[in-house]
Amino acid sequence: MISAHQKKISSRFKLFHELMPTKVRHIMLISTSYEAWIMEEDSRISEQIVNEYRGLNLSHPPRLTWVSSLAEALEMFTVGLFDLVISFSRTIDDNVLQLGAEIKKIRPGTPVVLLSHQELLPEAGPALQEYSRSFDRVFFWSGQAEILLAIVKSVEDQFNAVPDTTTAGVRVILLVEDSPYYLSIMLPLLYKELVVETQAVIEDSLNEEHRLLSMRARPKILIAHSYERALDLYEQFKPYVLGVISDMRFYRNYMLNDTAGFKLLSHIKQDRFDIPLLLTSSEPKNGAWAEQIPAMFIDKNSPGLQEMIRTFLVNYLGFGNFVFRMPDGTIYDQAENLYALEKKLETIPIESFLFHARHNDFSRWFYTLAEVELASQVRPLRESTFTTAENHRRHLIDMIREKRIKRQRGVIVNFDRYSFDPDTNFAKTGNGSLGGKARGIAFFSSLLEKNGEKLQTLEKIEVLVPQTLVITTDIFDEFVRLNDLQGMVSEDLPDEAVMAIFQETVFPGELLDQLTYFLHEVTYPLAVRSSSILEDAQFKSYAGLYHTCMLANDHHDFNFRLTQLLNAIRRVYASTYFQAPKAFTRRVGSRTELEKMAVIVQRVVGSRYGNTYYPAISGVAQSLNYYPFAGMKTEDGIVSMALGLGKSVMEGEKILRFSPRSPQVLPQRSTVKDILNNVQQHFYALSMDRQGDTPEASDAATLIKRYVTDAGQDFPVRFLASSYNHEEQRIRDSFIDNAVPVLTFASILKYKAYPLAEAVATLLEIGAAGLGCPVEIEFAVDLPSNTSEKARLAVLQIRPMSAREEMLEVDISPEEIRRAFCVCHQALGNTDNCTMTDLVYVKPTDFDPARTVEIAGELAKFNSALIQAGRKYILIGPGRWGSADRWLGIPVGWADIGGVGAIVETVHPLLKADPSQGSHFFHNITSLGINYFNIGRNGTDRFDIESLASRQIVEETTYVQHIRLKRAIRLKVDGRTRTGILL
Repeated sequence: MISAHQKKISSRFKLFHELMPTKVRHIMLISTSYEAWIMEEDSRISEQIVNEYRGLNLSHPPRLTWVSSLAEALEMFTVGLFDLVISFSRTIDDNVLQLGAEIKKIRPGTPVVLLSHQELLPEAGPALQEYSRSFDRVFFWSGQAEILLAIVKSVEDQFNAVPDTTTAGVRVILLVEDSPYYLSIMLPLLYKELVVETQAVIEDSLNEEHRLLSMRARPKILIAHSYERALDLYEQFKPYVLGVISDMRFYRNYMLNDTAGFKLLSHIKQDRFDIPLLLTSSEPKNGAWAEQIPAMFIDKNSPGLQEMIRTFLVNYLGFGNFVFRMPDGTIYDQAENLYALEKKLETIPIESFLFHARHNDFSRWFYTLAEVELASQVRPLRESTFTTAENHRRHLIDMIREKRIKRQRGVIVNFDRYSFDPDTNFAKTGNGSLGGKARGIAFFSSLLEKNGEKLQTLEKIEVLVPQTLVITTDIFDEFVRLNDLQGMVSEDLPDEAVMAIFQETVFPGELLDQLTYFLHEVTYPLAVRSSSILEDAQFKSYAGLYHTCMLANDHHDFNFRLTQLLNAIRRVYASTYFQAPKAFTRRVGSRTELEKMAVIVQRVVGSRYGNTYYPAISGVAQSLNYYPFAGMKTEDGIVSMALGLGKSVMEGEKILRFSPRSPQVLPQRSTVKDILNNVQQHFYALSMDRQGDTPEASDAATLIKRYVTDAGQDFPVRFLASSYNHEEQRIRDSFIDNAVPVLTFASILKYKAYPLAEAVATLLEIGAAGLGCPVEIEFAVDLPSNTSEKARLAVLQIRPMSAREEMLEVDISPEEIRRAFCVCHQALGNTDNCTMTDLVYVKPTDFDPARTVEIAGELAKFNSALIQAGRKYILIGPGRWGSADRWLGIPVGWADIGGVGAIVETVHPLLKADPSQGSHFFHNITSLGINYFNIGRNGTDRFDIESLASRQIVEETTYVQHIRLKRAIRLKVDGRTRTGILL
């Protein structure tokens, strides 16, 4: 049964931390100096102990302190802390019995063990009993270090059996043996095989830390020397007994009894039919008694003793692979881990399933996997619990699946192609860094696990992190060396030339093997994302500067799928040397050669609709809203979201913005005209039917731009869209066939069919608390067509959000506002700057929304010249800077404006766009501390372009003018009031 304490602990690994609270860390070893010298110089006993621990992956080998006499031992014992005392039968004063008794007087609870040079057998009678009164246990010394390890583990098991069984239901193996000679042979063999077999079955999908923690849950071995003691231990630990190993002859009623073992095992068999039993004897004839019980029999003098013990552990106690058998004992199949067991339970004959269920074989195997909670849940199940055997089978399969998924949440596991579980939440291949973006994903995954109770309060929404595989930065280094790409750092090539070089590259063989196996197991759509060292860093983040590829991953030709994945990774690697990241690197004063690239291969969240695949909603949520409206506060946060893939949001196209604290307040949609002007009209989806014969990984090859009006049969559009009636000039909050669909998201924001706003606010709160600063979260939502089911809200990444720096107070007087040629009440930053004399601005009279791409090209030339001259400048122009939608603003990238010192977004009658926040462009503006003005239409903001007309023109093109002032422009921003001026 699972204890109440166990139920309170949400994580199985937290529970393992509580196991084995008492360990043997310091041992006093008492022997003659000669024996000590032999053990250290000849046997190298300390080295052997350390090697034994390392070989078995056990932590903290104990420290040995040698003494050679009773007087020295007692003196050391009174001043030092020893967890265990081991004495050889020969000491310098040859008074071993007195030594044991004296130590017991000083500290009665300290175990004292005797290592005898004689093969003491029960027939020794009085001599053995006399030793037993002074020592807790007596063993035979044959010169092998394994016995010392076995003694230490046995003592630790004795100390920890009660707390570990009570806390976590850890199993117990009862060993009944009264001969020091045979105990000294069998106990080391048992521990060695037990640890080896436990390690072999603990899931490889776990990481190293959790494998070591799981070792703490291995079964304990408890030793009894008599019938009465064995029966007491059995009764005390009855719910936890995994198996019993018993000698045939030992003491019963204070006398040697030739059939004590037979009687003990027969009693246990009658009490618990399902406990595996092993009878041992030095007399082969006693095998007949074992058959009567029935129990397995081992001849203790057999040369194959170790292999026979291993057979008992594997075939009877359930260690090793789970072996499916038919009722007649015929082997049908095997499963090496939980994932394999789950899959094979689907197909094995029902007769085999019932055979194992009736004998509690499933729960017994789970115990050997250290899956104590699962085993305790499965063990009480009986056929009578279910209406049919198939229901019983399905219930077990569902329990295993739920357990596999639950235990991997918040854990980074090492990818192993031989044991990869496709349901693994977060895996990595390589030994380098995860990179910034992957670090954020992994950390937030752990935060979700820690905040599970809080998230469970969200109705109808399941919060998750998509299944993720990370290729770490050391593999990027190996890739660069393998293809001799070290010189790319100093090259200044256009992006197309860089990509052409990377198309000819090859991958390390080990990575190729792993990705091949990965794709054999994974057939869902994939997003291949960058995760550089500096990406999503708290200061000077490289967000959005590298490449992301979306792959359908459903082509009928496996080689096509593999090649396309490799091409996507090449594209991400190549983007390290693209112009935009290099320009940003120069801006922040870093060096390209210091940047390392990891790659994220992540499941795309969404569903298939016809020949396309996309999430119902993609978005970005931010802890801080730099442009609060209608009485909102900056700390209320802001959400930018759209239908379909996140490309619309990240590239600054027409989307919906709202505060998660006030989701129904939408000033940009106050009238029907406003709604129609600002509503999202198209979205991006992953194409599932136009991959052709060339495995390209570019957006042009894999993504498709769809119009909302053409997607009326898709469930997300029908659920999220309202309907516009042209004749009535009215928008109704429901989807109507033959009407014009208008993406208002009313079902979510107004009618709260799913509490998305509340969920996002909770995630921002959790993220900010975890990172210790305001955060930005990218997410996607998959909506079920059956609205009674839960929506799936997936967190795709999290990054620190650059808050306004608290600097010296900047006061802006009314007189300065009156004199300024530019005044803004939605300014970002905190500065008083008089260093810039250059302005580059888009001429309002010549501006043409249809020519924004050409304007971006002209700006790039001015930027390049000013960078070479070492001159920062103020950039001024209409619309949304950095938008991928050319009709909303000028589509510049970082390479086009890398030398900018401040940015001003002005209004223009031909453009109607919200500010840039929510896009990667805006994140990098705030990250770099670039002062930013958004000139509004509120009547208090102004930009007097006429005052610049008489200034010196340095250069002029069709749409852009560069002017230089004789004196520096005064740039002031008061971060407290968000007022900014240029004068």
